[in-house]
Amino acid sequence: MGTTKRIAIFTTPAFALKARILGAAALMVLAVVLTPGTAAGPAQAAEAAGPLVDVSWLKANAGRDDLRLLDVRNQISGGSAAVFAQGHIPGSVYSDYLRDGWRQPRDGVPGQLPPVADLEALIGGLGIGNNHHVVIVAAGASALEMGSATRVYWTFKVLGHDAVSILDGGYRAYTADPANPVAKGTASPQPAVFKAQFRPELIADRSDVVAAMQAGTALIDNRPTQQYLGQSAHPAAPRPGTIPGALSLPEGRLTDGAGRFVSKAKAAALAQSAGIEDSGEGAITFCNTGHWASLGWFVQSEILGRENVRLYDGSMVDWAARPDLPVTAGGAEAP
Repeated sequence: MGTTKRIAIFTTPAFALKARILGAAALMVLAVVLTPGTAAGPAQAAEAAGPLVDVSWLKANAGRDDLRLLDVRNQISGGSAAVFAQGHIPGSVYSDYLRDGWRQPRDGVPGQLPPVADLEALIGGLGIGNNHHVVIVAAGASALEMGSATRVYWTFKVLGHDAVSILDGGYRAYTADPANPVAKGTASPQPAVFKAQFRPELIADRSDVVAAMQAGTALIDNRPTQQYLGQSAHPAAPRPGTIPGALSLPEGRLTDGAGRFVSKAKAAALAQSAGIEDSGEGAITFCNTGHWASLGWFVQSEILGRENVRLYDGSMVDWAARPDLPVTAGGAEAP
């Protein structure tokens, strides 16, 4: 795959692995921080795991053979394979969100969903198979950085893999307690077989957005306010502004300013304040290239539980490149 130098996976049984990496002394610490007798079997854990899991859930489920921790820290927060090697949650596998093929340019738009076959190879090469529950670990540095986790989460969902969660608060939340063990180093991955069941209904394109405009379906702009108002724009977007009729819910409001997502009640209040109603007609989230929009999609679909929420992968870079499609800037139609 050409990415094995940047990834790490632990393929031996969990406690044997921890013994190798951390040594007997760290294992004693791990035994203290994990709640005795709470390690769940796959069926029990599947019932307990939601779209978000916390550090307590992670510790309670340590040692499960079907659990894969996917660390996606990247340049957004100063992460890299070298940073991962300096410290990570024991049992993690590493993949750089920005470099390892989770997104790629398409039709002049950066950061788009790659072909399914490429994603199957990427995920399988990380040792993740269809029978694994994946917990995605970001740095927990900002809403922008947590978009790495939500974008990868959305990708798994698009591929038909529902056994996926995000560690709320990311690596920062895990290391907030100095008693939690941290592993160092890397290891070669042992590939697994991952086969997708593609779900196109989670993706929106230009024609879907045009149809949504005509039908009155909610269009949610998750970019910063100044971009929504047309006061600034992505470097690759030829016109500033937003899609006519879109409602603004900036990505920065969807976490606590670091890596913890807002509560369901807070998310509902934010949506109401933005004028976003759950009419049952669904919604389409967008940003510039589908990164911030994944935060919006995650909050609308996974936290609020709203149905028929789609992500416009091309977003404003794709939309604004078409002169026949309208753009509104500051309440006026831009040229």
